[in-house]
Amino acid sequence: MPDTTLLVLQFAILIFSAIVHEVCHGSMALYLGDSTAKYSGRLTLNPLKHFDLFGFVILPIATYLAWGFPVGAAKPVPYNPYNLKNKRWGSALVAVAGPFSNFVLAGVFAVLFHAVGVLQTQQGVVLAQIFGIIVFINLLLAVFNLVPIPPLDGSRVFYAFMPGRIQVRLTFLMRRIHFFFDAYWPLILIAFFFFGPYILTPIFNVIYMIVLPLFSLLTGTALNF
Repeated sequence: MPDTTLLVLQFAILIFSAIVHEVCHGSMALYLGDSTAKYSGRLTLNPLKHFDLFGFVILPIATYLAWGFPVGAAKPVPYNPYNLKNKRWGSALVAVAGPFSNFVLAGVFAVLFHAVGVLQTQQGVVLAQIFGIIVFINLLLAVFNLVPIPPLDGSRVFYAFMPGRIQVRLTFLMRRIHFFFDAYWPLILIAFFFFGPYILTPIFNVIYMIVLPLFSLLTGTALNF
């Protein structure tokens, strides 16, 4: 597969997988009693509803230039934790729904990867490569989002195990961080281009140590794209 075609395919799969991730956040919130995402029009696969300059453009380009593979995110789906049926574990369940959807996609396309692997044709080889990319990107998104660092999903799961007083303080801290990002996001984006790779590289080295064995386990092959 030509390099340009492969790059476009990687970006397209990344965007689709990130959208599914966010829709599952909103769907879980709706199931638990909060309809914020539904009435915001975010329970859709329409990419325009989920477009985010940082997650769809800047982060994928920066990570591709740094590591040769794009990583990104869709615009976070809004939800009100106070509307959830389970106040303690509700936010954690909403958070887990995103990475869980990526694990499911990885599993489904791993099965398809093996199914087309028996085809001794050029089309079968191309499909296997596409399905392998889908498996890898979804494993990458799932594991990355489970890192317990705000604002990633893993941090909300981590909060659920904290005592109530600490949860309140962490929630307050997260709001201050969001306000800071909203106020200074242009400067933050510039800083990210210069320092982002140095900050994220150690994290992604650990993530790759988890993702690569999972990929080999699901597909029975080593990463070769």
